[in-house]
Amino acid sequence: MTTEQLRVTWIAVSWLLTYPHPETIERFGTVRSLAASIPEPARDGVLGTLEALTGRDAVAVQEDYVDTFDTRRRGCLHLTYFSHGDTRRRGMALLRIKQDFRTAGLEIGDDELPDHLPVVLEFAAGHDAERGAKILRANRPGVELLRLHLADISSPWHGALVALCATLPPLDAEDRAAVLKLAEEGPEEETVGLDGYGLDGDAADQAARTAAASSPPDSCGSHAAAPGPVPVDLMRGRPS
Repeated sequence: MTTEQLRVTWIAVSWLLTYPHPETIERFGTVRSLAASIPEPARDGVLGTLEALTGRDAVAVQEDYVDTFDTRRRGCLHLTYFSHGDTRRRGMALLRIKQDFRTAGLEIGDDELPDHLPVVLEFAAGHDAERGAKILRANRPGVELLRLHLADISSPWHGALVALCATLPPLDAEDRAAVLKLAEEGPEEETVGLDGYGLDGDAADQAARTAAASSPPDSCGSHAAAPGPVPVDLMRGRPS
């Protein structure tokens, strides 16, 4: 793909993976138009998810979204959870992503984790394709596990992950081994919260408490479990 095709694919997938508020669903027509400019298999993936979601009752789609992404560990949309689990290393990985955002001129609030996949994709599409691609490649096994999981449960969002994976390099032997290990053992765990994320004092404690309080027992520790908007308007300079 060209850089422009990568950007278009990333923004399309970002919108498809964002919590389906009415205004998000209204973007589906734009996503369909964007899909016309990207090659296979990304185009079929995007269109497949659109077909699976279009015309359904909005509340049913929202319930399906929460069940898919906020109650299952393998459905987690927070990339560093797959790579580092609930460990101190995850806090440092989050900080590195936040620093990538800052280097590109973007500040993200302390109440939002920067590794949320739709946010990373919109960053890559609208701000810095190179740094965004680096974040995605660094978390390639987790992206692949998410794709496989969505295929296993016949999720309507599986096509969006097919499209995303089409923008990334093929899995190498090390990545395949990491995917197998994740599938067999799951992410690592420590009782540490997110202290290493780079939040100060009470803010760090609050972020950890929020993550724990909103996460079902089998979830990935996402603070986004409650139906609420992912800040897709955080980014500017989307491809036209």
